[in-house]
Amino acid sequence: MEDIEDLLVGNGSGSPPGFRLPLNAVGVNLKKNKNKPARQLSETPISSKIPGTQTIYIKTFGCSHNQSDSEYMAGQLSSFGYSLSDSPEEADLWLINTCTVKSPSQSAMDTLISKGKSAKKPLVVAGCVPQGSRNVKELDGVSIVGVQQIDRVVEVVEETLKGHEVRLLNRKTLPALDLPKVRKNKFVEILPINVGCLGACTYCKTKHARGHLGSYTVDSLAGRVKTVIDDGVKEIWLSSEDTGAYGRDIGVNLPILLNAIVAELPSDASTMLRIGMTNPPFILEHLKDIAEILRHPCVYSFLHVPVQSGSDAILTAMNREYTVNEFRTVVDTLTELVPGIQIATDIICGFPGETDKDFSQTVSLIKAYKFAQVHISQFYPRPGTPAARMKKVPSNIVKQRSRELTSVFEAFTPYNGMEGRVERIWITDIATDGIHLVGHTKAYVQVLIVAQESMLGTSAIVKITSVGRWSVFGEVIETVNQTNHKSKVPSRKCSARKNVLPVPTAAHVPVSQNLVLVDQRAVEDRMLQNKVMFFRMTCI
Repeated sequence: MEDIEDLLVGNGSGSPPGFRLPLNAVGVNLKKNKNKPARQLSETPISSKIPGTQTIYIKTFGCSHNQSDSEYMAGQLSSFGYSLSDSPEEADLWLINTCTVKSPSQSAMDTLISKGKSAKKPLVVAGCVPQGSRNVKELDGVSIVGVQQIDRVVEVVEETLKGHEVRLLNRKTLPALDLPKVRKNKFVEILPINVGCLGACTYCKTKHARGHLGSYTVDSLAGRVKTVIDDGVKEIWLSSEDTGAYGRDIGVNLPILLNAIVAELPSDASTMLRIGMTNPPFILEHLKDIAEILRHPCVYSFLHVPVQSGSDAILTAMNREYTVNEFRTVVDTLTELVPGIQIATDIICGFPGETDKDFSQTVSLIKAYKFAQVHISQFYPRPGTPAARMKKVPSNIVKQRSRELTSVFEAFTPYNGMEGRVERIWITDIATDGIHLVGHTKAYVQVLIVAQESMLGTSAIVKITSVGRWSVFGEVIETVNQTNHKSKVPSRKCSARKNVLPVPTAAHVPVSQNLVLVDQRAVEDRMLQNKVMFFRMTCI
C-alpha cells in the first residue's frame, strides 16, 4: 500500500511510510537493555480472517458533521464486506470517531479506548481528537485517521487488523460526497457543505482539527441532494462548523447554495431541508435572502445561531467577531420576516474573566427572547487554545451560574398556545420510549404521535392535543399524499403566504376511536435524552 504517510517507527526498516509495525515484522536490530524487556508496539491479536470479513463496532462522539463522517466510514467498510455491529463485545475492531469540543467528550473517548485496550481489541481512532492532538498519550498504540482522510478508512482498518499501527493525518483534498454511506437514520441525510471555518475563537479546539474554511462546490452539493432524494431521504441536514461562512473561499455564498438545493427538492415538500448552525458575522449581510429561503415550504423555519454570551466584553475575549446588538439584529430580523421561526442558541457559562455583570447581561438576553432551545455549557479549557491560558472563574461560581441560567431557561413555556392547532409534520424517527413516533412541524417543533412505524418517512396533518416543555403531542388527522416533482426556486416577489400549504380546519378533525393513555411527564422525561442529543447534533 502506498502513501500511508506521517509516522514511521524504525529507520530503514523497509516498511511502507506511515506504518507502525509489530517488532517481529520490522527488520530493525534493536539494542537490548538487560534490565528492560523489549517493548511490543502492538499487543492486540493479529486477525487471521480474510480482509473484509470481520465485524466492526463504530462509536461516534460529537456533532452532526462527525455523525456524517461515521456514516461515510461505515458505508465504505460495509461496501468492502465488513459487518457492522452495535455490540462492542462481538466486534473484531473498534472504530472510535471523536470530538474535541469539550473535556467530557474527550474523557469519554479516553475511557472507551482504555476499555478497548483491556479487551485487546484492535482500535482505530478518527475525528477531531487525533487530528488536533495527535500526541495525546491515550492514542499510543492505536491507529488514527484524520478528518479529511475518511475515504481511506478501509485501508487503515485492514492494516490495523493485520497488527499494524497506522497514522494517516495529512490533509489533501476534501473527501468525495458520493462515497458509500450507511445512515444512522435512513430518512436523514447529514450533508457537510464545508469543513473548517474563518473564525479564531479563543476557546475553540475544533479549528485545530478541521482547519481553515474549505467549501464543496455548489454543483457537487446540489448533485448530492438529488441523489439522496432518489434514495428516499426525507430530511437533509446541512452540516458545517459555520454554515454562514460557506463559499467565501470559492467565490460564492450561502444564499446561492441554498437556492440551488431548494431547486432540487420535491415540490410537494416530501423532503425537507434543515439549515445548519451559523455564527452571526457571516449571515448579517444575507438576512433577507436567508429569511426568504426559510419561508420556503420545503425548508424548516429553524436556525441555530450561537451567541455564547450576552456581554460584549466576553464576546471580545472569545474573539467572536460580533456584538450583542448584531446578534439581536439577526434574531429580530429573522423573527420579523419568517413567521413562527424557532431560533436556537448556545451559552458558555464561566468564560475566563466573566463577572457577575457579564453573566447578568447573558441572563437578561435569554429572558428577553425566551428561546425555545438553549444549549447551556460550562467553560472547559481546551489544551492549546488561548482561553486555556486565561485566568479561570472559580469552578463553584461556574457551576452556580450554569444552574441559574438552566433554571431560567427551563421555566419558559415556548409551546403554550399550540394546543388545538392543526399542523403539518414530517415523521422521521422513533421516540426513546418506543411508543411514539417523532415528527417536526415547519418550525421544527418536535411532535410526538402514536402511530404505526409504517408512517416513518411520511408527512401528516396532525392536531396538537397537548403541550410539554420539550415537545408537543399530536393526533394524526390524515397523511399527506406525496408526488415527486421538483420545486421551483420562488421568485423574490413571491409572498411567503403563497407558499403556505393548505391544512384542514379544526372542525374537520375526527374523534379518535383508539385512544392511548400515556403519562405525558414520563414521556417528556424520556424525551429529554433526545433533546440533549439534538443539541449535540445541531452544535455544528
